[in-house]
Amino acid sequence: MILDEFIQLVNKFVHTASAVFSKPEVYAQIGIVLAIYLVAWALANRIRKYAPFLDVNHQGAAVHPLRRFIGKLGSLIFPLLAILMLRISLEVSEGVLSQGWLVQAALTVSILLLFYSIVRDFIQNRVAAGVFRWLGMPLLLLHLLGVLGDLIAILESISVNVGNIEVSVYGIARVAIFGSLLFWLGRISSKTGRSFIVHQENLDIRTREVAAKLFEVAIFFLVSLLILQVMGINLTTLAVFGGALGVGIGLGLQAIASNFISGIIILLDRSVSIGDYVELDDGRTGIVRELNMRSTTLETFDGKDIVVPNEKFIAEIFTNWTHKDKSQRYRVDFSVAYHSDIRKLVEIIKAVVASHPQVFSGDAVPLEERPDCEIDSFGDSGINMFVEFWMEGIDDGKNRVGGDLLLMILEALQEHGYEIPFPQREVRVVNKDFSNKGKQGD
Repeated sequence: MILDEFIQLVNKFVHTASAVFSKPEVYAQIGIVLAIYLVAWALANRIRKYAPFLDVNHQGAAVHPLRRFIGKLGSLIFPLLAILMLRISLEVSEGVLSQGWLVQAALTVSILLLFYSIVRDFIQNRVAAGVFRWLGMPLLLLHLLGVLGDLIAILESISVNVGNIEVSVYGIARVAIFGSLLFWLGRISSKTGRSFIVHQENLDIRTREVAAKLFEVAIFFLVSLLILQVMGINLTTLAVFGGALGVGIGLGLQAIASNFISGIIILLDRSVSIGDYVELDDGRTGIVRELNMRSTTLETFDGKDIVVPNEKFIAEIFTNWTHKDKSQRYRVDFSVAYHSDIRKLVEIIKAVVASHPQVFSGDAVPLEERPDCEIDSFGDSGINMFVEFWMEGIDDGKNRVGGDLLLMILEALQEHGYEIPFPQREVRVVNKDFSNKGKQGD
């Protein structure tokens, strides 16, 4: 009995297939589909040949992220051309041949191929790619077949009322699917946009940092609004509630808002940059390593990080040692005995200091930036002197020059016989009265 039914089913299928393929319109549609695929394939290859930037296989490893993104678009040329021509052919087939189901099937396959190419080339995360491949493609297929609406109606009928809120299976699935999609698109857009902005060499680093941060904030705000729209929340009502809530949050988070605005001002007025050596009003110093919208990170020479709120750079006084010019002037103090030949010593110290590789010296250096040795004052024990010099960077940490110069000056003084005085006092004993008293006592 079962075998007979199976044979009848096969015979019915064969009879239906024979009836379908006996019509010349079917072969006409097959020819149209094959011709369109061949033409689309040939045009795609020709476009990639004359526009190599659309072929990611012809690009090197060290290529700009934007160019690599454009190169990946080359893989979409074939399905896009096929979809365009099949859509036009579908109208022609339905008008001339009075049927176009085969062209419609080919159009559906092309759309699925386009979706698969996008998932394969543009989604790097394996989990996200798996979700789009195994969940997104079936949903797209159901939509193209026209049965997705019926499925949605069934899912909407399965619902639970929680107070005044109706929660349906379709609503949960919609928020989960489209929420994940929006978060992923927001993350990719933020990463791609930031990479594009950072690689704009014609903009200075502060402008790039401001543009990147503002772009991230705009993407986050846009994604949040879209997710609220997907959840079915009325944005008009939310705007009224958000205004009242914003006032309360603004009062409680005014410090964060102040630091955020101060960060934008710092980046725009260019008062602090990455690599600057900054001294705060309380005496703490460090090199600027990171500029955020809320705080600035200073790295000290002993390896510590100082996180400074941006508001401090707006409301308080600070010293930027290397903002406009990395060159700095320093001085080293020393003393020599009073009987020293000072004029000769000045020339010796100048030559010693100028021999240091990090000290500016030579005929190409302006006279006012060359090492200069002078008398500072006359001390109790000797002549106090100093030598001024210019150098690149800060005299601290790995770039310690002052300690080297003190050692070089000491060796030079010892080599030329100059004495470094030590504290001394001259005591005179007046014994005239003491002698007279002694004679009288005798």
